[in-house]
Amino acid sequence: MTDLIRAFAEAFDLISRLDAKLIEIVALSLAVSLTAVAIATILGLPLGALFAVGRFRGRQMVIVLLNALMGLPPVVVGLLVYLLLSRAGPLGALGILFTPTAMIIAQAILITPIIAALSRQTIEDAWHEYEEQLRSLGAQRLTASVTLLWDTRFSLVTIILAGFGRAAAEVGAVIIVGGNIDGVTRVMTTAIALETSKGDLPLALGLGIILVGLVVALNAGASVIKEAALRRYG
Repeated sequence: MTDLIRAFAEAFDLISRLDAKLIEIVALSLAVSLTAVAIATILGLPLGALFAVGRFRGRQMVIVLLNALMGLPPVVVGLLVYLLLSRAGPLGALGILFTPTAMIIAQAILITPIIAALSRQTIEDAWHEYEEQLRSLGAQRLTASVTLLWDTRFSLVTIILAGFGRAAAEVGAVIIVGGNIDGVTRVMTTAIALETSKGDLPLALGLGIILVGLVVALNAGASVIKEAALRRYG
């Protein structure tokens, strides 16, 4: 028990004095996850709007597939990206395996279906509510999609925040394609796994505390945004 208390004390000490190694790991984690979320948002929101408003043959099958992709096993995504980027793979010439870029690609693949599927449901609900009004104003499907994206922006922000939380907590895919290289591709989740196995609990606990703090802050931010939207727009 004493050792555990000491480990927590040392972990808070690392955080309070902004330990260089800890800050380096946290900064890389945020850079990778934020970039992946930005890419997933750029791809996912238009896809969600397309599947929400568009009507085409096989649409329902695509939606089922999109929903299924939300549960993609991270290790499988990591393996597929590894095969694509390895020397024998079709993208091996790029030489980006075991770099932050490879980690961003893996995280973006994992998050894009989540943002697309959740935004599709949100936008489709709004489409059912405002379809007649938008049609009476002469809005085509593309215009309606843009309008609904703006109208549901507060709900979409919470979806994007959820995507960031998923990315920040990811370990399986990033450790496969990143290699957990110290100072190069070591992020919070992979560092926690490594430091725990090494018995370096203070650093693992410090990173864990920061990671949990980020998740709590994201949820708090989503709640604040939702409440603000309800107060402003009812």
